[in-house]
Amino acid sequence: MSQFFQIHPENPQPRLIKQAVEIIKKGGVVIYPTDSSYAVGCQMGDKGAIERIKRLRNLDDKHNFTLMCCDLSQLGLFAKVDTGIFRLLKAHTPGPYTFILNATREVPRLLLHPKRRTIGLRVPSHPIALALLEELGEPLMSVTLILPGESEPMEDPYEIRDALEKQVDLIIDGGFGGNKASTVISLVDSGDPEIVRVGCGDPQPFMVEA
Repeated sequence: MSQFFQIHPENPQPRLIKQAVEIIKKGGVVIYPTDSSYAVGCQMGDKGAIERIKRLRNLDDKHNFTLMCCDLSQLGLFAKVDTGIFRLLKAHTPGPYTFILNATREVPRLLLHPKRRTIGLRVPSHPIALALLEELGEPLMSVTLILPGESEPMEDPYEIRDALEKQVDLIIDGGFGGNKASTVISLVDSGDPEIVRVGCGDPQPFMVEA
């Protein structure tokens, strides 16, 4: 049975954030709010927890996992970022965008796309997500909380608890969540940004004139 923490969405209680991070460090799977929607996450090198998330979401090995980072300096450890990409990231983070980038050797192999050695990276602007990341001191491996057969993320923390309390270790109630995932932008090729998925982040700044 999972724990259920009610954390203030604007002023997260440090005691509860600390307890949540202790659960993550012990191999826990946690559902938490982001600036786009609720996400499910775990420690990035924890193979057992990652396998549990794959089963919960019914994901195959080709799914691009996302590393939630607390800022751009942390993101730069895990992705190859040149000056042009850095400027683009700086202009649009934190925010509801996931960027697909070429991964560095710091990224655990089990998180990489098997053929392309890429990783999704994101800097959220939600106070609870940022508090978790700062306390954890490293990125959180995450995927959007979309259940198999559904097309949109779960929004209601109480419905999430009813559906998933036996499959995760902690559910953080940060209020009603968004019902759209982040917008995904690929910056893998040195050319123009490619919009992979339109979500709640405005894709317009990344549109390339034909």
